[in-house]
Amino acid sequence: MKTIKISFLFFYTINLMFVLCTVTFSFAQTKIDSSLYYYNAITAPELPENLPSAINFYSKKKQQDLNKKDTLNAIRNLRLLAMGEFKIGDNYDSENHIVEALKLIEAMAFKDTLINARVGLYNQLGRIYRASRNHPAAQNSFNKALAIAKKAKDSIIILNNKANVFKDELDYKNAIDIYSILYQKSLKTQDSLQIALVLDNLGYVQSKTDSPDALGNLKKALDIRKNKNYLVGLHSSNSNLAAYYLDRNDTSQARTYSQNALNLANTINSSSLKLDALSLFMRLDKNPYINEYKRLADSTYNVKQLAENKNAYLKYNVAEEQKKTQASQLLQEVESRKRLIYQFLALFILLALIASYFIFRYRYRKAKIEEVYKTETRIAKKVHDEVANDMYKVMISLENNPSIDDGVLDDLERIYSKTRDISKENSAIDLNQDYALQLNDLLLGYKNQNVTIVTRNLSKIDWKEVSEIKKTAIYRVLQELMTNMRKHSKASSVALVFTQVGSKILIKYSDNGIGCDLFKKNGLQNTESRIASINGTISFESKKNDGFKATIIV
Repeated sequence: MKTIKISFLFFYTINLMFVLCTVTFSFAQTKIDSSLYYYNAITAPELPENLPSAINFYSKKKQQDLNKKDTLNAIRNLRLLAMGEFKIGDNYDSENHIVEALKLIEAMAFKDTLINARVGLYNQLGRIYRASRNHPAAQNSFNKALAIAKKAKDSIIILNNKANVFKDELDYKNAIDIYSILYQKSLKTQDSLQIALVLDNLGYVQSKTDSPDALGNLKKALDIRKNKNYLVGLHSSNSNLAAYYLDRNDTSQARTYSQNALNLANTINSSSLKLDALSLFMRLDKNPYINEYKRLADSTYNVKQLAENKNAYLKYNVAEEQKKTQASQLLQEVESRKRLIYQFLALFILLALIASYFIFRYRYRKAKIEEVYKTETRIAKKVHDEVANDMYKVMISLENNPSIDDGVLDDLERIYSKTRDISKENSAIDLNQDYALQLNDLLLGYKNQNVTIVTRNLSKIDWKEVSEIKKTAIYRVLQELMTNMRKHSKASSVALVFTQVGSKILIKYSDNGIGCDLFKKNGLQNTESRIASINGTISFESKKNDGFKATIIV
């Protein structure tokens, strides 16, 4: 029964975890899908409710991102808001949101890296000014975008918009020159919608100059946009084809394309696109009152729009001045930060130089120590190979000569023994072998029937973690202490205790010899210099007839 309860609890827990994971994944997926849905609703609206709902979505999202200090996403939201508002004919709010986004960019420390955002915002601002018939301001914004654009695709779009301004100003020659170049460039991008954009504009301008290629280019653009179901582009294509047939008095074809443009404007739910389509129907109507009304309405609108343009451009210039003031303040802050960075760098360089000095000093000292050991080894080998061997040959030859006094032979024997001792004391140490065993053999080598040698904890030291220079120094110093003991102390008992504390090694030497006068130190200076060379310490304690002690810390 207990087993059944445990199994049930286990499966219940697993199922609960699965449900929670599924809900979490579904929530995240829904969030991603909704963002993509509203993005497409702005860039390629297909239903009347697309643009209003997307504008509402990005208005809320912009505020949420600003509250979270997520400036990059807030800039993206403002850019999409400006695009959507422009499409429904709300140029005023569209411009305001662009100015707000540009202010956010100017306030950022890495604003120069946000090239794509700035290009898109300046380009959209130019489109607003063009729609407001402020052609100089439009060209100025397009030039700003073009000056920083890095991508070929962006440059094509901006140049296309500049050509559109020439088209509005009836400067068809400059417009055709730009469109023709852009068409060749757009073919390399293989972006069908971009190709359709250029073809549509080129065909429209060509229609105004009675070019035979006009109709073909307009229809090619229409076919591409139909395949892509790009509604805003289809509205433009149908409007331009309607204008083409109106200019040639083909009212039947003009009416068909005008109706298509109006239907698309209703689907997109853009008041500005609806006005464009309705203006085509007004041109189709032959009633002179309607045409006169349209002419006067357009004239009045143009005068009103020009006045609004001045206010809008003035507003933007004020914003620019405010940005310059903010930029000046930011520049001061940046300069202050630079000074701090320079001070930090100076401190870092100083510390690096000090560290380099100590590293160099350590390496130099290490090289000198190694050189001393090599010199000692080389001399020891030379003494052994040349002096000792020659002494041995002389001794052998004199032993066979009966006329030689035995005292001379004894003196030679003592000299030979000293050369052997010097060679042995300074011979090379094989640090690749078991160091503890070698050191133990060295110390026990001084043991005889009159002297007892005792070591403690020598094998417990982790000699593998000790550098070769330190091991060599310890070996030589202990060798000198033991040699000094054998020659001078007349000791019968010697004790050496090894202790490891962290990375430090403590060695205590003591014997029961006759001691020495520490003020004279005899041959102890050499041990001090060896230990000092590896940043260690050695201290001595001795009195006449009271033994000798040494403490080594490395």
